[in-house]
Amino acid sequence: MSHRILLLGAPGAGKGTQSAKLAEEYGVEHVTTGDALRANKDMETEYGTPRSFMEAGELVPDPVVNEIVEAALADADGFVLDGYPRNLEQAEYLSEITDLDAVIYLDVDEEVLVDRLTGRRVCDECGANFHVDFQPPEEPGVCDECGGELIQRDDDTEETARERLDVFYENTEPVIEHFRDEGDLVEVDGEATPDEVFERIRGVLDE
Repeated sequence: MSHRILLLGAPGAGKGTQSAKLAEEYGVEHVTTGDALRANKDMETEYGTPRSFMEAGELVPDPVVNEIVEAALADADGFVLDGYPRNLEQAEYLSEITDLDAVIYLDVDEEVLVDRLTGRRVCDECGANFHVDFQPPEEPGVCDECGGELIQRDDDTEETARERLDVFYENTEPVIEHFRDEGDLVEVDGEATPDEVFERIRGVLDE
């Protein structure tokens, strides 16, 4: 049976990690908005191609994103959707074009999210990713891969993390309410190890 799963959660909640695990476990496609846009950047819509907006450094408008996601889902035999819908209009559109088997919201306390987002360290030399709590290097501040210096990127500071979360809550709260009203939403506690969270999600899907 092919699953049609929507995974929702704030930045730092672990959507990417869990989506990849789910895609592997259930043999479905991991569909992200970014990947779908890149794969279909020359797809003609009545508003133009995604490439025209991306090259201008502009946000791709909702109607274009909607068409791209619809095309990606139509091609997939089962999917985990991650990073879409970002607002209520997209959520309503998604409900019209597909029947989801499960809508899972990874619930993580804001302070935990901030810790996760600000703990990331990136190697200045080779770009390898570490985390001070979850994936620390063997020697603090030094990359295991190449010995380069580990730095905190500007977009991983606490101020930026809180701004990202504010934007998420503002835009995505209505999305969560939409699926809650439809009776599809299941909240999963995301404050555990990735493996524990995955077992919780699997428990929901296998019910």
